This record gives sequence, C-alpha cells and structure tokens, in this order.
Amino acid sequence: MIWLTWRQFRGSAAMMAALLAVLAAALAVTGPDLASGYSAGITDCARDNTCDRFYDQFFDEYQLPFMAVSLVVLLLPALVGLFWGAPLITRELEAGTHLLVWNQSVSRGRWLAVKLGLTGLAAMAAAGLCGLAVTWWSDPLDRSASENLALMAPLVFGARGIAPIGYAAFAFVLGVTVGMLVRRTLPAMALTLAVFAAIQLAMPLLVRPHLMPPVTSTFELGEANVEHLGVPRDGGGPARLLLRSAVPGHAGAWVLSSELIGPSGRDIGGSDGEAAVQVSTTSGPCSPAGSAPGQDTCMVELNRLGYRQQATYQPLDRFWPFQWIETGIYALLTLGLTWFSFWWIRRRLS
Repeated sequence: MIWLTWRQFRGSAAMMAALLAVLAAALAVTGPDLASGYSAGITDCARDNTCDRFYDQFFDEYQLPFMAVSLVVLLLPALVGLFWGAPLITRELEAGTHLLVWNQSVSRGRWLAVKLGLTGLAAMAAAGLCGLAVTWWSDPLDRSASENLALMAPLVFGARGIAPIGYAAFAFVLGVTVGMLVRRTLPAMALTLAVFAAIQLAMPLLVRPHLMPPVTSTFELGEANVEHLGVPRDGGGPARLLLRSAVPGHAGAWVLSSELIGPSGRDIGGSDGEAAVQVSTTSGPCSPAGSAPGQDTCMVELNRLGYRQQATYQPLDRFWPFQWIETGIYALLTLGLTWFSFWWIRRRLS
C-alpha cells in the first residue's frame, strides 16, 4: 500500500522538491550578503544616530524580494490543499479504483491512513522547510521593516516560524475531507480553496488578537508615534495630528488600536484617523513656525497639556508564543478533520 501510494504521489513530490531546491538555493546565495549588509549598516548608523533612516533605506532596497518570499510561504499551504488534498481521494472515487484496493484485503482505514500519513507528512515537511528558510533569510528585513510589515503584522506573521506547518497540515486534510464529501475533483478544489481562505482571513481578524490578553498603555506624543503634525500657517484653526500605528519603546509590536486622548482622558480622534487639537496656533510653541524645531516644541506643549496616545497592542516578544498557540489550534482542527475522515470512510463512503 505504501509503495502504491508513493507511485501515485512521486510526481507531485518531485515537483515540490524541485521548487524548494530552487528557493533554497536563491536564499542561500543572497542570505549572507543580506545579513552582512545589515550588520555593516547598523555599525555605521550607530555612530551618528541615523539608524531610523538606515532602516528605511535598507528595507526599501529589498522590499520586492521580501514580499515575494513571504507570498511563497503564504501560498504554499493553499496549493497543498488545492492540488494534493482535494484530488487525493476524489480522483480515486471518480475512477472507482478505491473499490479494487478495498477488495484486495486492504481495509478502508489502512488505505486512508497510508494516504494521509505519507502525503500529509510530505506537505508538512515542505511547508516547514520553506517557512523556516524564509524566516532565516528575512531576519534582517524583519528587524528593519516598518510597523505595517513588522514581524507581528498579520501579513508577515503567517509566513514565518512554524505556523506554515500547521497551515499546510490543515489545508491538506481539509482538501481530503471536502473531496470525500463532494466526490468531484474540481468542485472539491474550489470549495477547499474558499474554506481555507476564509479561515486564514478569520484567524488574524478574529482569533489571533485574543490568543493572549493585549496590552493597553498610554504614551507621550513624539516622532515614534506621530505620523504628521500640521500647524496652520494662516494663524487660525487647531493643530492636527495623525498617529502612527506604532508605540514608543515597543518596536515591531502589533498595534490593534491607537487613539489620541485629551487631557480629560477621552478619545478625540476623528473618523479619518486624524485628530484636531484645540491649542493656540497664533502664538506660543504651536505658532506656525513651519520648521522641525517649531513642531518639536509644539509636541512638547501638547504633552504638557496632557494629550497622549492610548494604544492596545501585542508586543513583539509574544511572537513565538503566538506561533506555538496558533499552530496548536490548526493541529487540533487537523486532528478533528482526520477523525471525521476516518468515520466517514468507514460508515458513509461506498
């Protein structure tokens, strides 16, 4: 049975191995230069305190390959479910070859166990190797990325660490289960993709923010958390601030919400993410200076008056706990679908 399953699967396995080999070679060739360039840049910028500018320049230079390799890891589990999981049982049911195997002293449970075990382990190994290789290569870029593409950001988190292993296992077993229920290859592939995509969207939006209680804190206003400070030049109207999706002292944190609160402790942010601060702009530190020192002085005055950023966030140091928890959730979902598959094939499938 193992030999027969391998014969059926070896073409797909060889294609996946070739793709991973090409990716690994590209990462191995470019990775050392990437790491050395980052180390040299950090050493240079530390002397004149210009590391923020270096981070932006360094990440902009490699942003395209950064997004490309992240996308590969994100798409791999979906492709596993689509092309390995959904057709695995469905094509046997459509062709009727499952009846031939079952009539040759091979039980249904053993038949399914061999197929799930061999192909599923290959899927998990492929996703794990791909995810860990990209995590190693992207480490300098993850440390220099902007807040929207930081390590804890939803788009990046799912392409790092061990989470892709859980995604691949779940997508594969989901495809197998849907295939047994639908019994048609193309509809099973379409439904597998739709369900997996829906769950992948629901996880960062509804589940991941609550895996651990988020931290809520208030911070003084400054360059780290203010995107823009607009002081009217016509001498009228309030100063306007646009907050960044970042918190001071917690680089790489995943900010779930960020509000500007006034001296009374109430949120004064607008619906467009901008907040108008009612302070004098005709005289004093918030007068229309039009220069960086004037805006810095105005920021000090706003802090003195009691304006603060209130943010709810998940710190960067929770990256690996989140990875283990989320992978465990997908492992439980995988085990549940596996149990259902064995129950269905023994009781309902003929």
